[in-house]
Amino acid sequence: MPAYGPSVLEAAVIVVPDTKWIEPPFAYIVPKERETILPPELKELLSGKVAKFWIPDEYAFITAIPKTSVGKFMKSTLRERYEKEHPASTNY
Repeated sequence: MPAYGPSVLEAAVIVVPDTKWIEPPFAYIVPKERETILPPELKELLSGKVAKFWIPDEYAFITAIPKTSVGKFMKSTLRERYEKEHPASTNY
């Protein structure tokens, strides 16, 4: 399993509804065991490696990213989770 940074075990990014930016990125992060990482550190990690508009402004830390039987990330499940956790933001 690849590591995405010094304290990140896994990360998955989805786009979410937004009235201003249409579909900004939102990241679900699984930190490595006994590690702590803050959003500014994540932004710094990504800065210069990807386009600025690809860098999420918001992050949620979770214990595991849901996967299919073959190990692919289930982004549809993450989108559903986002909608449940942010009901007001799913309306344009």
